This record gives sequence, C-alpha cells and structure tokens, in this order.
Amino acid sequence: MGTLNPYDTFLDGRPVETILSATSHEIANLLQILGPEKTAASPAPGKWSPAEIVCHLADCEIAFGFRLRQTLAEEHHVLQPFDQEKWAAPYAGVAAAEALAAFSALRKWNLTLIQKMLPGSAEKPVTHPERGTMTFKTIVETMAGHDLNHLAQLKRLA
Repeated sequence: MGTLNPYDTFLDGRPVETILSATSHEIANLLQILGPEKTAASPAPGKWSPAEIVCHLADCEIAFGFRLRQTLAEEHHVLQPFDQEKWAAPYAGVAAAEALAAFSALRKWNLTLIQKMLPGSAEKPVTHPERGTMTFKTIVETMAGHDLNHLAQLKRLA
C-alpha cells in the first residue's frame, strides 16, 4: 500500500482514529512551545513557517473531507489532485490560531463521518489519478500519516 498512501511510513502502529483525534491538541501544544515569533517565522528560504504548515493542514482537511464524502457518495469516483504550493499562496500573515481553529472544527466533523462509516465502508473503492485505486480506509490512513509527517516537522522546529 506504500504507493497508495505516500505517508504510510509515518504510521506508528496506533489506530488511525487515535492519531486523527489527537492531532489538534498536539498542534496546539507545539504552537505554544514555539511561541508567536517562531510560529510566524520561516525556518529557511522557500520553507513554510509553522503557521503556514497549520494553514496547509486546514486546507488538506477540506480536501480530505471532500474526498471521503465523494468516495461514499459516488461509484467509481476519481479524486481530483491539487497543487499544494498554489493553495499555499494566501497563507502569509494568517495566524496559526486561526488556521488551527479551522483545522480543529473540520477534523471534528470529518472524524464524525469516519467513525460512523468505519468499518462498514472501509473497502469502498475510489481512484486517485496518480496513485491508482484505493479505498475509503486508504484515505483515512493517508490523513493519519500526513498528520504525523507535519507534526514531526513542527516538533523539529520546536
């Protein structure tokens, strides 16, 4: 499944629902450790600041939520990839707290759906044009691995 979920290697053996439900709290703790100055600062030219990473996570939560819902609603659905760098264009100056509030609300809503639909819809197929045919469960696992990838980035910056 490594190619279906590019974040598979970040999964640490915990149930994915546990990872997904802990992310908002972990981000909040890391932002507190970083403090406002470090949160807004880019660690290197061309690299996202911690605040921009949280903006990215909020945007991805929108995309993942849409993908989950389309997978459930449509037969043989083909997901639409997006260019994360183009989506990141408006992130400059957005407060990390604002992005975290959006992420947390969206994650809570997506978790409600995930908990209601798993395990019953786990094997519902969907196609990613770059990765191939995957399942509802693969999207959920990708979300968890994606979280852990960016949490590791934030921990390194903290």
